Amino acid sequence: MTTDAGEMSLTVDELAARAGVTVRTVRFYGSKGLLPPPVIGPRRVGRYGARHLARLALIEELQRQGMTLAAIERYLGQLPSDLSAYDLAIHRAVVASWAPDSVETLSRPELDRRAGRVLADEELERLAAAGVLVTGDASDTEAAGGEEDGFRVDTGLLRLGLELLDVPLSQGTILAAREVLMEHSRAAARELARLFRGEVAERDTRDVRDLSAHIHPLVVQALLTTFQRSLREELSELLSGEGPSGG
Repeated sequence: MTTDAGEMSLTVDELAARAGVTVRTVRFYGSKGLLPPPVIGPRRVGRYGARHLARLALIEELQRQGMTLAAIERYLGQLPSDLSAYDLAIHRAVVASWAPDSVETLSRPELDRRAGRVLADEELERLAAAGVLVTGDASDTEAAGGEEDGFRVDTGLLRLGLELLDVPLSQGTILAAREVLMEHSRAAARELARLFRGEVAERDTRDVRDLSAHIHPLVVQALLTTFQRSLREELSELLSGEGPSGG
């Protein structure tokens, strides 16, 4: 749920459902200091916000990378305590780039559970159009627990796709934006690969693999940072009135 001011305000049950974890997991992370305490509201009910959800997503992503609890504590301990949900999402995007593509077959109830709500058919169509999921075939359906509407879900894109459902943009605009990002990211990847090719030409296979593993997250972080700054500048110009509505 959200407050009148538009701030996300979730109970521990709602937070766990949105994050796709159990309430016990949320409380465990809180007891370890990995998750900030909730804001205590009326009737002593703890309320969680967007920063809690983003931080929880980052913790789960770090776990998927195989990091131990102690390593996660060290990683989070190096981050500023006042990072916004947006900044935490950037960190999660960088961490997620370390992993290979991950596709799972989910039943409709499990997909709804991870979304934190029952998804309407129209929302499923938007997620499919964005490449986040596809309807499973017969074997996928059986693997998903016998449901007639099992889905093959790109779990790396799922959270982003769910967040886009709440963005007040038309599906056409979102899909066009996706095409722009795909086109330019592929072009950037090709150019970077061309630049690095000369550096690895004389190295053996193991050295090349180690170098790739080291460079990959660094390049992704650099791209995210430069794109973030460029987009902020463009949006600032738009909001300052220099766009079509600026008179």
